[in-house]
Amino acid sequence: MESPHIRIERTGAVIRLRPEVTTIGRGKSVDIHLDHPSVSKLHAEIVRRGPYAYVSDLGLSRHGTRVNGKVVAQRLLENDDVLSFGSQRCRVFGLAAEEPLPETDPHRSAMPELTRRELDVVAALCKPALSDDAFVTPATAREIAADLVVTEAAVKQHLLRLYQKLKIVEGPNRRVRLANEVVAHGLVRPLPTAGQAPAQQTGPAWAPGAADPSQLAS
Repeated sequence: MESPHIRIERTGAVIRLRPEVTTIGRGKSVDIHLDHPSVSKLHAEIVRRGPYAYVSDLGLSRHGTRVNGKVVAQRLLENDDVLSFGSQRCRVFGLAAEEPLPETDPHRSAMPELTRRELDVVAALCKPALSDDAFVTPATAREIAADLVVTEAAVKQHLLRLYQKLKIVEGPNRRVRLANEVVAHGLVRPLPTAGQAPAQQTGPAWAPGAADPSQLAS
């Protein structure tokens, strides 16, 4: 079987995926160099785990990463998938073909597709998870608005759509439940501080009973 590789649509160049992590971006030191302003210096990475590979957007570009036209944070790849980094398109080949399996957890539905702005909102929502505090609450709508330089009303509308997409029912601690669902799906990951190894997320980022002073858009 041919080894996993990427073909860059604009140039036709074919580049083999590295055994573990292949970096993609506009920087000079990445593995797959895409020289276009819509691509960030370190835009995304393709991670191989045995016969599988998944793409992970690193959240450093305003233009995001798409798989077959849909914005993704992370996505398991299949042969002939079209990857878009900004406006630059690539296609992946050489991955092991496998029949799709049913969901292992019948109680957890598949992650719905989120827009780039919705991904920005959930990233800002979960920003407190990067702190060293033992117990934290997700960011408020006002804090998210200040972080993204948008209105608080716009943030509340995005939160409402996120509640609907992720099926977060009305009730206490709705933002907390949304944040935990986002973390469980791997859309955000706590980042290590300098000199520390990445933390393993083994449970909810926020305790369900933690104080939630502003029940927003609920």
